[in-house]
Amino acid sequence: MFKAKTDRIGKLAKKYPDRIEELEGIFNKKTNIYIDFANVIRWQDKLRWHIDLKRLKQFLDSFKNIEKIKFYNGKLERDEKSFIILEEAEKCGYIVKTKPVKIMKLSIDVSSIQSNSPEILKDFIRAPLLKKLKVEAIEFLNNQLRELNQQGILSVQDLKCNFDVEIGRDMLIDYERNGIEDFVLWSGDSDFADPINQLLEDDKKVVLFSTARKIASELNKLREKGLFIFDIQKIRNFICWKREISLL
Repeated sequence: MFKAKTDRIGKLAKKYPDRIEELEGIFNKKTNIYIDFANVIRWQDKLRWHIDLKRLKQFLDSFKNIEKIKFYNGKLERDEKSFIILEEAEKCGYIVKTKPVKIMKLSIDVSSIQSNSPEILKDFIRAPLLKKLKVEAIEFLNNQLRELNQQGILSVQDLKCNFDVEIGRDMLIDYERNGIEDFVLWSGDSDFADPINQLLEDDKKVVLFSTARKIASELNKLREKGLFIFDIQKIRNFICWKREISLL
């Protein structure tokens, strides 16, 4: 059942009734939503529009069968933006779950290795691809790193804050203890393949809200077991920044 939380949502619902009807079919039982925002926020560059957390919450709250909307995002020390996002999510009424972002220092110091050695590159290029590279390519990349070393740059920082364990655990707990029937995950990360597969095998509905070409192949394979994928482009006007609403 759908009941618009705001006048704007009501007007848009009248303009796009097919979207509302499709979502009513998705949210037709007791539903929880899990938003892996660290994953979602990276979609915005490709989409060329931004997700408004307040408008998204108001839109989802318009569907009666949605029980809880859980929001996962890391907090990076001395990064004001990450804290602002968390504060905004809490203010909007999401159930916010967070943890510190890990800052990993990766060496790019090639002074002690041979020019054709993949020793440093293996921390940045996955093994299957690294094995396919010609010796000339490895030498070229090492020379590029050597130029950075000469500028005094001997390491780079990598940020890591995955929520796949927390989200997968929460989904299974909500199934086993809280009677949730439908599971809606905002992500396209392959790390969720195992908990999604388990839920599907237990005849639960699992829906991925994502965007084209942002879904891991491991998840695409689960379509055969009933995984449904909903492209968030369909609801752009309901959830984007107001100034980005499409008139098309």
